[in-house]
Amino acid sequence: MNEDFAFVDELVPGISWDAKYATWDNFTGKPVDGYLANRIVGTKALCAALEKAREKARSIGFGLLLWDGYRPQRAVNCFVRWSRQPEDGRTKPRHYPNIDRSDMFERGYVATTSGHSRGSTVDMTLYHLDTGELASMGGGHDLMDSLSHHGTTGIGQVEARNREHLRSLMEGCGFSSYECEWWHYTLNGEPYPDTYFDFPIT
Repeated sequence: MNEDFAFVDELVPGISWDAKYATWDNFTGKPVDGYLANRIVGTKALCAALEKAREKARSIGFGLLLWDGYRPQRAVNCFVRWSRQPEDGRTKPRHYPNIDRSDMFERGYVATTSGHSRGSTVDMTLYHLDTGELASMGGGHDLMDSLSHHGTTGIGQVEARNREHLRSLMEGCGFSSYECEWWHYTLNGEPYPDTYFDFPIT
């Protein structure tokens, strides 16, 4: 691992994670190349900003749950290969019900060079500290649909408010949001803005 990278949980005590691409629970339907351990990795700068976000979330009754951080380029290449395979319908209803898998790149849900590979982008959500339950967001991780866009009219007031809680606290801690995915945040002033890493997560 690059010396400027770390396991997020080692530098942000108390943060929760479920590295979706290390599991069978993702849009490809199986573990993805480069994810050999269910851990979240990121730059040390990312970790410092996430610690601030964790404290801010705690002050309003929420914890942070990370789904993805650093993403090896080989994982992105795996997504590209998957997108060219015949549709089998296994993950389509949950993750891309209204588009073809080949359209994910054109629609901006998946990229051939991902900001995640630079090490300072995270996919994440909130959970309630008092119950441990995930905050209702009106759609899950990697739902490639307009329902996932910031400002969508297709969700309820509670879901819209929870998304705004997440966006407000992350932007207040130095992150930028992505309009097409309510769960996706990139650190402003990221240390490697032009470098796409490919070391595996082990």
